[in-house]
Amino acid sequence: MGPVPVRSRIVFLDWLRGLAAIVMLQGHAFDSFLRPELRTQPAFIFSQFFGGQAAAIFLFLTGITFGLGMNRRDELPAWERITGALRRARYLFLLAIAFRLQMWAFAGPHQPWTDLLHVDVLNLMGATAALLSITALAQGMQRVRWAVSAGIALAALAPIMSGLDTGRLVGPARDYFVPSGASFSMFPWGSYLAFGLAAGSAIPLLRHSEWSRVMQWAALCGFGLLLGGQYFSNLPFSIYSNSNFWLNSPALVACKLGITLLLGSGAFLWTEYFSKGWSWVRLLGTTSLAVYWVHVELLYGRWLSSYKASLTIGECLTVAAMLVLAMVGMSAAIRRFRRKMSGEVSQAKRVAA
Repeated sequence: MGPVPVRSRIVFLDWLRGLAAIVMLQGHAFDSFLRPELRTQPAFIFSQFFGGQAAAIFLFLTGITFGLGMNRRDELPAWERITGALRRARYLFLLAIAFRLQMWAFAGPHQPWTDLLHVDVLNLMGATAALLSITALAQGMQRVRWAVSAGIALAALAPIMSGLDTGRLVGPARDYFVPSGASFSMFPWGSYLAFGLAAGSAIPLLRHSEWSRVMQWAALCGFGLLLGGQYFSNLPFSIYSNSNFWLNSPALVACKLGITLLLGSGAFLWTEYFSKGWSWVRLLGTTSLAVYWVHVELLYGRWLSSYKASLTIGECLTVAAMLVLAMVGMSAAIRRFRRKMSGEVSQAKRVAA
């Protein structure tokens, strides 16, 4: 078997993306609907702890896609490789703009226009992808090393960015660079996309027969990162003067990256040896952008506003389960529509030929 074709879908990555969607859906259901007095309960704490993992997984997988796209342009001149990467970043930015416009328009006539400038995870993807487009100058393992170095830098500099005097920057610009609990900044969140870029750049170098061994090493690295992050976060001293574990700590990045690698290894094991047929989890993964877009409008828009911060833990679990079922149904409809359109295009080509 030769190297993995870069144009083929990698099943376990779709499954991992679907798992991240499920984690995200339950986390946002609890965040939107749970009563305030119940937010100190273990159920909510665990829900938000695991829900926070979803963004890291999505960023990592976006980085993989970004890296695979760079590999397809490796035969082009350097300038064309960079402009191709920048076009991908522009696409992510356009998605972010469209998402914010839709959310703002649907929120009602009195919604402040400044909501359009909120730095969401899609904005972060576009900004980080634009920054990392320079890695298109490298190829093969050199690009992997560049991307890993960028990921380490974005994580390691996050506490330093928190301590800088950024008062002269306007709020939206500051949100792209300074860690904040209200938005996604490149420091440290962009590091997950950078590490994903490294993985995506390495995938075409692998043969199919090597995947099992590589995923074993990924699991071991995941355990190492998770344990290492926990160890360093519990030390009584720090090299940083302004470090907050839940906001800007490189140790948290190590933990989340470790969990992502462990879940990726588990997804590979499941899809390679146990799940061979149709998978609703993978179905969610193939339509994750639509799932993200629609569920945010449902949970944080005005459609279900009468239920906001008013449900019990059991009721939130029910809402989360119903939301997952609704998203699976939507994903199935999207897939059916795609197949119908693909069939019509193929038929039109045959007629034209």
